Amino acid sequence: MGGALDGIRVVDLSHVLAAPTATMFLADLGAEVIHVEPPCGDDAREYGPFIKKPDKNQSGYFISLNRNKKSMVLNLKHEHGRKILCELIIKSDVLVENFRPTTMKKLGFGWEEIQKLNPRMIYASISGFGHDAPADYAARPAYDMVAQAYSGMMSITGPPEGPPCRAGSSIADIFAGHQAAIGILAALMHREKTGRGQFYDGSMLDGLFAVLESAVARYTIDGVIPGPLGSAHPSITPFQAFKTRDAWIIVAIGNDNLWSKFCKILEREDLTDDPRFRSNPARTENINTLAGIIQEEIGKQTTAHWMDIFKKAELPYSPINNLKQICEDPIIRHRNMLVEVDQPTAGKVRIAGSPIHLSETPGKIYAHAPLLGEHTEEVLREILGYSRQEIDRLVAGGVLTGN
Repeated sequence: MGGALDGIRVVDLSHVLAAPTATMFLADLGAEVIHVEPPCGDDAREYGPFIKKPDKNQSGYFISLNRNKKSMVLNLKHEHGRKILCELIIKSDVLVENFRPTTMKKLGFGWEEIQKLNPRMIYASISGFGHDAPADYAARPAYDMVAQAYSGMMSITGPPEGPPCRAGSSIADIFAGHQAAIGILAALMHREKTGRGQFYDGSMLDGLFAVLESAVARYTIDGVIPGPLGSAHPSITPFQAFKTRDAWIIVAIGNDNLWSKFCKILEREDLTDDPRFRSNPARTENINTLAGIIQEEIGKQTTAHWMDIFKKAELPYSPINNLKQICEDPIIRHRNMLVEVDQPTAGKVRIAGSPIHLSETPGKIYAHAPLLGEHTEEVLREILGYSRQEIDRLVAGGVLTGN
């Protein structure tokens, strides 16, 4: 059986990370994603780590985000380049981009123009602050770090009393991409019922603010401005990392029943009836005192010791894996979450697999990340009907190159 999105064609004008994440998931689910790149290529092609070969360097960053896609080079500064994009839009279902809000309009491809070209088109745009933001917001350049800082995410990330910390991955971009993919799928469903396309206005700020979890409620309900807690949870205790004799382990005690079992394992059943720790609200109120007691006990044994005991007791726990450990863990292999692709000129490369595990149409990786312009001629000939002579003239005229 083919992918769930077989027959859906996506014009992907995106770059770097946010929107490419959205189109990656659409491609994993079977959509034909045509990554339209400028002659110099997507900026992400210049981001490391690089797979070094005698004649070429390929970006592992680009490869991990652009599997299953096609690459078409198109010079949109050229009038004929814009004409080709119009033709492609007419024959496609979805357009995705993550430029500043005014860029596409200046090129002649704003939402109003797209609607005239293809009323069934779903147009998804991801920006820092949204298309309808006041001008002083909409015009700001926005990278992941900007969104992490502005949203408040950095203010609750890191050790207590420590400096503001960026999350370990570019979560503003990645959440925005996930949310855009959801929006596009919903718009495709709506189009099935109505025949009409839609405009998706995605904001990196919106995306991160929406996932601040209880931090927003803690401020709006209690008036408390949350700060960083390290590995601890703001409202569940104990729910954090502890140093063992040789490494670290986390415990996640989410209810009073688990708390009783945990105390028994620690051989500290006296803590169960201690009024300071009898309920989760009490434990959270006295988190510093309790964490010190638990740390003293946990520090007496190795991580392996505690893992064995917690596993037998069916307590929620985990070692804190580094990337080598998680990449080599059997569950990653079992879930097919580290897959090997045969990348032209680079050889075999292992990248993260698709997390979309549907029973009949799962997300899967079936093609390498494209070389720059690898599918330009294929798109022009097979989708748009251009002849060999017409393509040669486009190359000579600089439409398909930077000339």
